[in-house]
Amino acid sequence: MIFQKNTAFSVSLCYSEFMKSGFVTIIGRPNVGKSTLLNQILGQKIVITTDKAQTTRKRIKGILTNEKGQIVFVDTPGVHKPLNKLGEFLLDEAKIAVPDSDLILFLVDGSEPAGKGDKWIAENIIKKAEQPVIIVLNKLDKIKKQDKVEANLLSYKTLFDINFPVVKISAKTGRNKDTLLDNIYKKLPEGDLLYPDDVLTEETMRDVASEIIREKILLNTKDEIPHSIAVMIDNYKEEDAIDKIYATIFCEHKSQKGILIGKNGSLLKTVGTQARLELEEITEKKVYLELNVKVEKDWRKKDKSLSNFGYKTINE
Repeated sequence: MIFQKNTAFSVSLCYSEFMKSGFVTIIGRPNVGKSTLLNQILGQKIVITTDKAQTTRKRIKGILTNEKGQIVFVDTPGVHKPLNKLGEFLLDEAKIAVPDSDLILFLVDGSEPAGKGDKWIAENIIKKAEQPVIIVLNKLDKIKKQDKVEANLLSYKTLFDINFPVVKISAKTGRNKDTLLDNIYKKLPEGDLLYPDDVLTEETMRDVASEIIREKILLNTKDEIPHSIAVMIDNYKEEDAIDKIYATIFCEHKSQKGILIGKNGSLLKTVGTQARLELEEITEKKVYLELNVKVEKDWRKKDKSLSNFGYKTINE
């Protein structure tokens, strides 16, 4: 895995002849496995994943190029009812990704029947879209009885008047990944490569560093803290032998700052160590990581703070 500062994350992929290309938006409720699926398809971790809602906060593109063509996947935040301005941003990020796509993957949790959130997405986003849709039934690794799979599938099918194609998968294990890709290519138009064939994502190393730090916080904290933090990279210095990264973690209340730092700095040290080790794997060299914690009171409710932290929707 090779990241270059201020460039796209690239990996060498070979293909014999271009056939099809297009944008594919992955949409669904929180925690249905959108980011896990994208990482599984690409064979690389380009999106952070945890079991907490709102792990994905921005649209992130993952690009698959092979002998059949090129698929530009757009991973989106989980669709849920907004509780603040950050929540409104997350919903906008999901909605905005749809119009410019050539295909929509409606990813659902196949281990349970359709719920209110799935119905809302069907009524307010998918039915209003003009693009073709594939229902992707995920988490089949959690179900042992086939009759339960079919019952859950029926509950998702009945959300629509149109009989959309269905692919049953496990994003965690990769089960039926190739079947899903075959179905995607059938729906995409013919065309030229949208990105060079060695590009895997548009994310820069600043983006990656910020997200990895946030992921380690999500994994090491609980309650409201995971949702209340933002990470800003203050400086990223790339040198031949070492990358030096200086970052600030923002939280909303003074009590949260104390928890994030931990007794004698223990939690902040754990987060820093875990993030640094993963960044060293990506950059394939030493990383110096310095973390600070600051309070930005109620930042999720303020337009200016959201903009400063990069949570400002830009129409593409």
